[in-house]
Amino acid sequence: MSDSIPDVKKVGALLLEIGGLLMSSGASSERIRITTNRIAEAFGYSCDLLITHRALMISVNSNNSNEFFSSLKRTSPHGVNFTVVSGISKMSWKIVEENWSIELIKEEMARLKSISAYPRWLTLVLVGLAGSAFCFLFGGAGLEMAVTFTATVAGLYVRQESHKLKFNPYLNVFFGSVTASMISGLLSKFDWGTNPETAFATSVLFLIPGVPLINSFTDLMDGNIMNGVIRGFNGLMIALAIALGMLVSLMIYQM
Repeated sequence: MSDSIPDVKKVGALLLEIGGLLMSSGASSERIRITTNRIAEAFGYSCDLLITHRALMISVNSNNSNEFFSSLKRTSPHGVNFTVVSGISKMSWKIVEENWSIELIKEEMARLKSISAYPRWLTLVLVGLAGSAFCFLFGGAGLEMAVTFTATVAGLYVRQESHKLKFNPYLNVFFGSVTASMISGLLSKFDWGTNPETAFATSVLFLIPGVPLINSFTDLMDGNIMNGVIRGFNGLMIALAIALGMLVSLMIYQM
């Protein structure tokens, strides 16, 4: 519990860290702004946040004095971690309701960062099953579903490995798309199965940039035009990388 107002620099640095973590975890601009404002107000401060795709700038002002803090933070590459996003949102309400101290917030932030992701094998299997399910919904039979599962798992594995090697994010998507479509394209090349096109079309659905496109739409609706446009173009670049990967497969198989 905190009985006194913490130093403005500590609050500002903490808010910047929280905002950066939300940004890199896939939160929308409005959620970042609301969460940081909620925490700042709980400590008796007001904050203004400038959010760009690669950086955050924050200004924190005391409501009772002339204390002021301003700083800039470059954000990490964007991903998707809704466990962190929801955890920080819940934490922000506890800060308001239970008067959390800076130290307690830092402990909770460290805990959220340390939460391990799902095992890699489980992620590969579940994503593969999701691809098979989409294939079934689009009319694929048993063979098409099995090939889609294999292609999806292989494509995701290649994308993960290229990410580890620190390739450009769009190249990672391209490599995953080529791998998945090369495997699923075998059905169309040799005319196997009853509906081989479904496997080719659904094997790359795991690469669709759903979160960037949704965040783009919500940012535009909330008036964050610059972030909305940038996120929208990011989604379009990912879609282009997927299409290029499929095009390469079609050219190789001459279909």
